[in-house]
Amino acid sequence: MDWKYLLTSYEGRINRTKFWACVGVVFVGGIIAMGLDNILGTTFNQMPYGFIYLLYALAMLYSIFAVYAKRWHDRGKSGWWSLIILVPFIGAIWFLVECGILEGAKGANQYGPDPLA
Repeated sequence: MDWKYLLTSYEGRINRTKFWACVGVVFVGGIIAMGLDNILGTTFNQMPYGFIYLLYALAMLYSIFAVYAKRWHDRGKSGWWSLIILVPFIGAIWFLVECGILEGAKGANQYGPDPLA
């Protein structure tokens, strides 16, 4: 798996397996960052995260949206659909169903060839 392409490029398409792998790697990285915050004592008052986690989260914003955009491209939609997450409750469910559960468009589309072909 080409992690550099997955986490830095907004071009192309990825399938559900690669999407979930990237989400998992970013999630585990966040858990590690929270653990470092707790070990080093850099957590904020009564919060499970701290300075290291916030730096990690800010650094990962670009990468996670690159992954989201490629997954939306696989569904035949613009990466801007990632903003649906901002709609309370329904947006998160819509995003989960579209990007995490439903199959991508069969065959090539305007964003590139089918990643499963």
